Amino acid sequence: MQFFLTMLQGGVQELLTYLSAHVITCLVPAFFIAGAMAVLITQGAVIKYFGVQAKRWLAYGVASISGMLLAVCSCTVLPLFAGIYSLGAGLGPAVAFLYSGPAINILAIALTGAAIGWKMGIARGVGAVLFSILIGLIMALLFRRDEERRIADIEALPHETSEKSSTFLVVFFGIMVTILIISTSKLTPWIKVAIDLALINSLAIMVHHYFEPGEFQSWMYETWSLVKLVVPTLLVGVFLVGMVTAVLPPQWISGYVGENSIGANFAASLIGALFYFSTLTEVPIVKGLMDLGMNQGPALALLLAGPAVSIPNLLVVNRIMGWQRTAAYFILVVLMATMTGWFYGLLFA
Repeated sequence: MQFFLTMLQGGVQELLTYLSAHVITCLVPAFFIAGAMAVLITQGAVIKYFGVQAKRWLAYGVASISGMLLAVCSCTVLPLFAGIYSLGAGLGPAVAFLYSGPAINILAIALTGAAIGWKMGIARGVGAVLFSILIGLIMALLFRRDEERRIADIEALPHETSEKSSTFLVVFFGIMVTILIISTSKLTPWIKVAIDLALINSLAIMVHHYFEPGEFQSWMYETWSLVKLVVPTLLVGVFLVGMVTAVLPPQWISGYVGENSIGANFAASLIGALFYFSTLTEVPIVKGLMDLGMNQGPALALLLAGPAVSIPNLLVVNRIMGWQRTAAYFILVVLMATMTGWFYGLLFA
């Protein structure tokens, strides 16, 4: 009985921590960004740069480095991914963005280098960029025919949003991304609030002067639609992870990843891909496990798989693109993290 009570308490505690630490600072700005994308960015523009007919070097290049600009976790990236995917982005570039968003933000790479070592930091950054491109290319190849039909259906739908100037879109979305970055930063709370209020005021002025009648209402509608799609499943996943972590001793984990074997790297990748890591917390967690005896190879595998994938993330991704694509994405992340960690361990352990 005590065992189940501990699990229940762990789930509730994880849920409360998540709600207090991430919903306002991370998810809320992300939902508004994704909702605005659905209204202000034309389907033609998304299809041109990220669709199946887009130039691969441009689509995958932009998607693979996007995480350097966004300090988001595997859950915060979901509304952004849902937005570009529903607008007609190809599966490959969309999945590349889905992985790279939480995997390679510049803060995480810098913290990895400072806390664990710059070889690990560089390996993580390079590995994440290559991962996102390879996973995206493989996913696009595996589901090529289905994607061609999906894009054709999207292109056939009537498109009612108005065309905005490039300058307006850059400034408007730049302000919202800045709000997201500031909100997730380590600045003093009152400074963050002051900057965010000034930026929100700038957004209000732009909405008042440049939005056409009905566009603001459409923005709020799209934002709320994404909230209903993502949040319920996301919270269930966070609760389940909290239940498991409450009864899983760290010593047990480190005992299975103390050497650089394929099995140890696979275990680290699988654990990382199932459990939730909020932005930047994966670094002290991995550092602590290394202090308990975790090998460098499995440590890199955990860093590559952990921030990008989690049970809450996978549950929501399944609702967006179906279980077959979600399963393929999960398997590719785990296998690539396993092999990269093992190879890194052979070179530097």
